[in-house]
Amino acid sequence: MPERGRARDRTGGYAGTWPPRKAVAASPSQVSSGTLPALAARLRDWVRAEAGPGRLLPWVPVAFGAGIAIYFAADHEPIAWIVVPTAGFLCLAALLLRRHRLFPVAVMIAAMAAGFAVATMNTARMAHVVLKRSIYSPMLKGFVETREVRERTDRFVLRVVRMDDYRRHVKLDRVRLSVRKGTAPAVGSFVELKARLQPPLTPVRPGSYDFARDMYFQGIGASGFVMGAIKIVDPPDGGGIALRYAALMQELRDAIDARIRLVLDGDSRAIATALLTGRRDAITTPVNDAMFISGLGHVLSISGYHMAVVAGVVFFAVRALLALVPALTATFPIKKWSAAAALAAAAFYLLLSGAEVATQRSFFMTAVVLIAVMVDRRAITFRTLAVAAMIVLAIAPQALVHPSFQMSFAATLGLVALVQVGMPKLFATPDHSPTARAALWGGREIVTLALASFVAGLATTPYAAFHFHRVTPYGVVANLLAMPVVSALVMPAGLLGLAAMPFGFDGVFWRLMDFGIEWMIAVAQWVAALPGAIGRMAAFGTGPLIAATAGIILLGLLRTPLRWSGAAIIGLATAWSLAVAQPDILVSADGRNVAVRGGDGRLHLISAGKDAFTVREWLAADADKRGPADPSLAEGVSCDEAGCVVKASDGGIVALARRPDAMEDDCRRAEMMVTAWQAPEGCLAQVVDQERLRREGALALRRAPGSTKHFVVDAVRPERVDRPWSPAPADEKPTSIGDRPEPARPIDATPAADDLQPDD
Repeated sequence: MPERGRARDRTGGYAGTWPPRKAVAASPSQVSSGTLPALAARLRDWVRAEAGPGRLLPWVPVAFGAGIAIYFAADHEPIAWIVVPTAGFLCLAALLLRRHRLFPVAVMIAAMAAGFAVATMNTARMAHVVLKRSIYSPMLKGFVETREVRERTDRFVLRVVRMDDYRRHVKLDRVRLSVRKGTAPAVGSFVELKARLQPPLTPVRPGSYDFARDMYFQGIGASGFVMGAIKIVDPPDGGGIALRYAALMQELRDAIDARIRLVLDGDSRAIATALLTGRRDAITTPVNDAMFISGLGHVLSISGYHMAVVAGVVFFAVRALLALVPALTATFPIKKWSAAAALAAAAFYLLLSGAEVATQRSFFMTAVVLIAVMVDRRAITFRTLAVAAMIVLAIAPQALVHPSFQMSFAATLGLVALVQVGMPKLFATPDHSPTARAALWGGREIVTLALASFVAGLATTPYAAFHFHRVTPYGVVANLLAMPVVSALVMPAGLLGLAAMPFGFDGVFWRLMDFGIEWMIAVAQWVAALPGAIGRMAAFGTGPLIAATAGIILLGLLRTPLRWSGAAIIGLATAWSLAVAQPDILVSADGRNVAVRGGDGRLHLISAGKDAFTVREWLAADADKRGPADPSLAEGVSCDEAGCVVKASDGGIVALARRPDAMEDDCRRAEMMVTAWQAPEGCLAQVVDQERLRREGALALRRAPGSTKHFVVDAVRPERVDRPWSPAPADEKPTSIGDRPEPARPIDATPAADDLQPDD
C-alpha cells in the first residue's frame, strides 16, 4: 500500500510534492549550522526548492509585465518590425532549450521580450490622431458611443464621422465631450454639434497620473465641451454591431437605474447602481471621499470581490435547487452544472458593468476557478492568478500602468498566498480543540475575514500611496464592520432584484439593498471621522514603487524562507519613499500657476487662473491637507498688475511676470522668473517661458545639491521624448528608422495677380 500523501503512478513509482520535505529537512545546513558553508548549503537548498517543477509558471506573467513596463519607460516608440521578430526568435530559443539547465532563464527573457512586443503591437493597433492645440468651434458629426451621468455634468464619447474646421487639417477618431446635466444624447444616436476641443490633459506634475495616455488607449484624441444645442440627425449608416451592442447595454443600465430610482434616492441609489452597473459617477463627493478614506472605496469599483459574490451566490443557489431533486443528485454532476451557471452569470455581470480593467481581471480569475471546478482541478492557486494575469496583459498591455490593475493583482496575490500558505498553518487540523471551539462560534470566519482585509489592504498600500497619496490605517476595522453586511445582504439582494425585475417584484429587494448600503455609508463616515483616519503620503516616484512591487511578488510567490527577502525589500522601499525630497518650485503646463516652497516648508501659490484641479493635485502630492481655496496659500505672495513675487525657502525671489514691462525688474531681482514673454538679453534670473512649457509640459524644480542658485528640473515631457500619447512638438520631432513622413499640408498654389506674366 503506498505511503500516505502519495499516489502510485503508471510506472509503479510514487507521485507527490516536490521537493520532499525529508530531503529539505536532511540538508547539510542542519548538520553544521552557524558556519558559512552551512549557510551556503542552506541557500542552495532553498534555491533548488524554488526552482523545482511547477514553480516556473507564476513567474512568467511577472517577466511578461516587466517587458511591458520597459516598453512604457522608453523615450521613443519602438520599431515594431524589429521588436516582434526579436521576440519570436527569443521564444523559439526558449523552446529549443526546454531540456537545458538554462531553460528557466531563457523563458524569463522570452517572456520579457514577448511583453515588450505585445505592448508595441497594441499601441500600433490603437494608433490615431491626438490633438495638439485647442480648436474652438469645429462642427462635428458622429455616433454617441458611451454616456456617463455624473454629479454636476454629463459626459459622452463621440465617434467622429465628419469634422469641419476650416482653419486646421485635423481628423479625430473619437472625442470626449461634457454637457449640461441631463442633456447628453442617447448611446447609438447620430448627432451634429459644435464644440470646443482641447488636447488630452497631460500630467499636472512630473510623475503624476498620465490622463493623456489613458485616453489614447481608449481611442480618444481630444476632450472638451459642447457649445450650443445638440441636433439629432439621420445617420449615414447603421453604425455597426459594436454600437448597437453598446446602445443595448446602455438601455439595460438605464432601465436598472430607473427601477432603483423609483424606490431609492441620493447616495443609496447611486451606490446601488454602481454595484450593479458600474456607473459610480453620481455618488456625492463627501460620501465618495469617506468611502476611500475608510478603506471601503474598493466596494465602489466592480472587481474581484463583486465577481466572486455574484458567481458564488449563483453557484450555491443553483446547486441547492438541483439538490432538491434526488435523481439529479445521484445521476448527474450538478456541481459542474452549477459552475457553468455561475460562469454565465459572471459573464453577464462583466458585460453589464462595462468591462473595465478590474472587472476583466476579476472575470478571468473567476472563470479560471470555475473551469477548474468543471474539470476537477484545484481552483485557488498561483497558476490561476498567473493565467488570469497573462490573459489581461495580452489583451490590454496598458492595464499594467493603471492603478486598478496594480491594486487588484496585488490584493489577489496576497489573498492567494494567504489561502495557500497562511490558512493551512492557522487551521492546521480540524480536530485541534482550540480551533474547533473557535470555529463553532464563528471565530474562524471572523479571523479569516480580518486576515483577508489586513493582507489585501497591506498589499495595496504602496499603490494607493503612489497614485492617490493616502493610506487607510483603519481599513481593517471598516471592512470588518461593513463587508459582512455587503456580502450577505447588499449583493444578494441586488442579484435577486435583477432577477425579479421582469416580474415587477424588485422593489422589496432594492429596499433590502438600501438597509445594507446605509449601514456601509454610516461605517465609512464614522471611520473617516476617527483621529488619524486620513493618512497622507507625499509623492515618491516610481523607484520605491518598483521596489515595493518586487518585495510583494517575492513575499507572495516564494515558498522557502527566501520569501522574507521580500519583506526586507518592502522595508527598504518604505524608507526610500519617505526620504524622497519634495520639489521647491512647481510650474503648471500653461504657466498660470506657480507653487513655491517657503521658509515654513509649505507651498505658497502664485495663481493667475482658476485651475483648482492642478492645485489640489499639487497639495495632495505634498501631503498637504489644505484645499485650493485655503487663504494660507497666498501668504507671502505680493501681486500687482504687472505680476507677482514670493520668497522661497532660501530667501530668493520667484516671480511670475504678467506683462513685458515687469521683466526688467524681475530679471534683476529674482532668481527664477516664469513668463509668457521672451526674456531680454542678459537676464540674470533663470527663465521658464511659454516656449519651454510648450515643449516640456509642467515642471518640478529642486535646488541642486550644494547650490542655492541652480535647479534640477524634472519635466512631464523631457527633451527628445516622443510617444504617441505625448507627442513632441513638431519642431523637435526626431526622425528614426521606419518613420513615415507625415503628408504635407495642402498649399494654396494660386499666384498673385501682380505676378502674372503676359503669356500666362
